[in-house]
Order: sequence, then C-alpha cells, then structure tokens
Amino acid sequence: MTKYIWKAVLVGVIVLHHVDTIGQKKSTDFHQWAATPPMGWNSWDCYGPTVVESEVKANADYMAKHLKSSGWEYVVVDIRWYVANDKAHGYNQTDPQYSIDEYGRFIPAVNRFPSSANGKGFKPLADYIHSLGLKFGIHIMRGIPTIAVDRKLPIKGTSVTANDIYSKADQCTWLRDMYTIVPGKIGSQEYYNSIFELYASWGLDFVKVDDLSSPIYFAEEVEMIRRAIDRTGRKIVLSTSPGETPIAHASHVQQHANMWRTVGDFWDSWRQLKEHFEVFSRWNKFRVSGAYPDGDMLPMGRLSIRGERGDDRMTAFSQDEQYTMMTLWSIFKSPLMFGGDLPSNDAFTNALLTNKDVLDVLKYSVNNRELIRNQDYAIWVADDPKTGDKYLAVFNTMDQVEVIEGKALFVTPKIDRNTKGQGLRIDVDLMGARKLYLVVTDAGDNIDWDHADWIAPTLYNGKDSLALTTLSWVKATAGWAKPKVNRGVSDVPLIVNGTHYENGIGTHSNSIIEFDVPAGYTRLKAFVGVDKAAADQNTGASMKFAVYTENPSGPMPPVSRPIAIPLKSLGISKPATIKDLWSGKELGVITHEFAPIINQHGAGLYRIKQ
Repeated sequence: MTKYIWKAVLVGVIVLHHVDTIGQKKSTDFHQWAATPPMGWNSWDCYGPTVVESEVKANADYMAKHLKSSGWEYVVVDIRWYVANDKAHGYNQTDPQYSIDEYGRFIPAVNRFPSSANGKGFKPLADYIHSLGLKFGIHIMRGIPTIAVDRKLPIKGTSVTANDIYSKADQCTWLRDMYTIVPGKIGSQEYYNSIFELYASWGLDFVKVDDLSSPIYFAEEVEMIRRAIDRTGRKIVLSTSPGETPIAHASHVQQHANMWRTVGDFWDSWRQLKEHFEVFSRWNKFRVSGAYPDGDMLPMGRLSIRGERGDDRMTAFSQDEQYTMMTLWSIFKSPLMFGGDLPSNDAFTNALLTNKDVLDVLKYSVNNRELIRNQDYAIWVADDPKTGDKYLAVFNTMDQVEVIEGKALFVTPKIDRNTKGQGLRIDVDLMGARKLYLVVTDAGDNIDWDHADWIAPTLYNGKDSLALTTLSWVKATAGWAKPKVNRGVSDVPLIVNGTHYENGIGTHSNSIIEFDVPAGYTRLKAFVGVDKAAADQNTGASMKFAVYTENPSGPMPPVSRPIAIPLKSLGISKPATIKDLWSGKELGVITHEFAPIINQHGAGLYRIKQ
C-alpha cells in the first residue's frame, strides 16, 4: 500500500509542477497583451452595482464614435452584474436575487442584461462591443459564491462541490457574496478554471478581480487566477483590486497581473488627488511594460447617476484639477479608466481624453520619474525614446492649510472602528463664542472612506437646548461629497456601531462646518463617531473630531505662481525649444531656466527639444 501512496504523491507533484510551469511560461506572454497602459470605461463611478445593458451599450457607442481613434478600447461592467435587485448607495445584502448556473458560476441577471437570456451569458453583449472595434470586460469578486456553497453545487469537471473548497476565513467585510477558496484543495483551481472557461466563451478581454489585493494580498489566489486565464488561450487583461496593494507584494503582482490598484476608491476630491503624488512616487519603480500600478478610475464627467458615493453630479474637480489628474496619470503611465457617463461628456472633458500629444506621453514615454516634490509643487520628467526629447510635467499643489490644530478648543483622540462604541461623547464649553466650527480631520493618515457623523449635536444655555440640525450653517465643506443633515454623507441613514440615529450631520474628512452661535448658548454636546459606511470597509477609517470658535484654516495661497526649473536639472546644457502639449503652442527658446505660471491645483505638460 505504501508503494501506491508514494506513486500517487509523485504523480501529484509532477502534475502540480506541470501546472506551475505552464503558468510561468504564459506569464512571460500576458504582459504583451497590454503593451501600453489600458484605456477604457468602467460603469462603477456612474452606475454603482446597478448598470443595465442599454447603458453599457450607450457608453460603448459613444466610445466607438468619439474616443476609439485615440486609443480608448475597454468597456467594463463593474460589480454585481449577477444580482437582479441590487441598489445604489449601499449594496442589497438583505435579499439579493442571484443569477447562478449549475456549476456555481454567476451569470448575468436577465432583467438587467436581456440579451443574456437562455444561457447566452455575456456573449451577445461582448459580440456587440466587439462589432464596434472595442473590447469587453467585467468585474468579479475573489472566491466562490456563498449561494454555491449553501446549495453544494458541483465544481465543473470534478467530483467535489463548492462546499469542499471554501472557507469563511478572510471573507470580504464589505460585500458578503463570496467565501474564500482554499488553495491546494481538489476543486479549487478547477473552480477558477471553470469560470474563466465560461468568460472566455463569452469573449471576455478584461477582468477586474476585487477583494484580491488589499488589505490582504491573496498571493495563492492571484496565482490560481493567472493559471486559469492562461489555460483559456484568450488574451484577458487582469486587473487586481482594491488598493493599496501591499508594496511588499509588488514584484509578485507585477509577475501575475497587468494592472493593480495603488489606492482605495478614488473620487472627485482634491485631497485624494493630491495623495496620488506620494503614492505614485512610491510605486514608480515597479512599472514594466504590460504591468502597471493603477491609480484607479478617473472620476470625471457625470458621476453617480446611481453611484455609491454622492448624488448625480458633474465632477467636483475644477478644470485645473482635471488637467492635474490627466497630466499625472499620463506621466506616471497609469491605466486610464474613465468613470463618468460618456454620453454626458462635454467638449472640455473630451478634449482632455483625446489630446494626442498627451496620450503619446502615456503610451510611449520612458524613464518616467519624479524630479522633485514638496508641499507646494511637484515636477516629473520622462523621455521620448524616438527623438530623445524630454517631457516635463509641472504641478502647483500649493494649498491653504485647512486645519491648524493649535487653534482648536477641543480635539478628540483618533477614532476608528476599534474605538469602544466606535465613537465618543463630547461636552465643550463655548462661553463667549460667536462662531462655531465643527471639524473632522483624517487623523494623519489619508481620507479614504473617512465617513464621520456628528450625532445629535446640541447647544445649551443652562436651561434650554437647541439642536444644531435645526440651524442653517454658514458654510460647510467635506473632503468628499457634501455634508448632509440627518443623513450620512453618502445619503444613507446615520448609523454608528449598529445604532440608527435620526438626528445628526454626516460628513467626510477633511470637513469644516461653520455656524453662528445664537446669543446665550454656552455649551456643545454631541456623540461623534465612525459612520457605518466607513466601519464596514476592509481597511476601516480613522479620524479626529475637533471644535473651534475661530476660523481653523490658514491664509489662502495665490491663484497662480511661477515654478522655476533650471535646464541643467533636466540634463539639458544648451538652448532648447518648448511646446505646451495641452494647448499645442510652441513657447519659443529657453536658455537657462523655464518658469511656467501654473494655476493653483493646476498642471502643465511640455515637450523640450534640444
């Protein structure tokens, strides 16, 4: 009997080695499928988990007509296309109606994607998109559907069921559609093989796999997905999500994926955009042809028609901030995935997306690197490999100091989902104050998902009380979206630590809400805490709440400023000509120094020819 056991083990080792060898062989090929950073549209920013077939087609039609000639080609259906009754502003996790086949593989919800009826899946939609000369993509979640486990559905091509390969360990905290697949079990690799066989039969060209890379990097599942894609023989570009991918795994993800997230969900917030300068600097050395650190979707144009974050709106980014975003993504060579509703684009947005000179920097530049970065400005450079010309990107990042903590009357310690009760009760003496500023900051890390709630904020004058929510504020700002009365900032109920509150203000760091204090009121009491929308995220969120009776901000910076760049810092020792790539204008000859005037939060992108 021992002889047969060793024989089986030996065969298993040989088979595993063969599978790994196939994966390694193919891994040298898949980078060629994305020789330049992928460019496309993703449904998430405008439709959340509720996009329907007609909306996908409308965006594809627009891309084919207006953007395809500039290199835009991917049309990606984001999360939960398999749920018939999902909703915006928070997933329907109460009674989701899943569409799933006999092998535990999600299929499109027919009420949302009518062409998928009768077992056709996404093939008719993919065929339509291919007929336009474009490519088709979908979003999936890591793991195996919980419903497949509950029903003990078989894994195609095996004698095992979903119940044999799953674990509840490390289940996604923000969406509970899936369980973890246990690597190494019989049926685990086969399940991934089966879903990618299905996707390949539909004609898939791009897959975004979520809950795969942050906060836990699931290396073995990344490898299983890589093998599953490679064995189909179809060129399916692999994007991993969410971010930030742990940088300790940078080399691994580079060897297995075409693109990977470097940040959490990115929305139309200057503070989040500014954070990308540090992030891109950190990730720059890990980019190779066919494998790109991904700064996330471009929240431009019309957003949140039925999105997850905020109301139907045109992007909150100013035109200068949009120049900064497109310039930074291009000089860094991040994939470009447009998040807005394409048919709603205006001429300005289309001009940003179709500037050939700028997109040539994205596609063909080399030696891309940060030259300098400080609190006030940043400079990136790159080379044109054909001509030897230099590309120069100049950014004015100077900001007003939003919050000077030393001015505060009261500041909480850092509050996050691990804080007892996920919040604190505050009682602040306002004696003599005529102004009141409710402030939330990011506690010194970043503002990702920093949804914060002021619960029942109330003024007192000894015998009487006055709810702040009954007063009109003078001014209110937030790091994302807009503060809301008696609702969370993403227009959902106020919930802290499982308790639903009717009275309060929902906001997002960094936030300043200014009130005039009615005469005679001398105290403020409230409960301050982490909103459920933040606490439910894999990474959670952290914040500080503060109370001020004077303006917490510093002075405003100038609206524009010159930023001087000595030519010698670019390795240029003789006179050179400069072209503004955004305007297309030739700016003349410079000899020693170039000092473009850049608007606050704006950017310039130039070609320098010696």
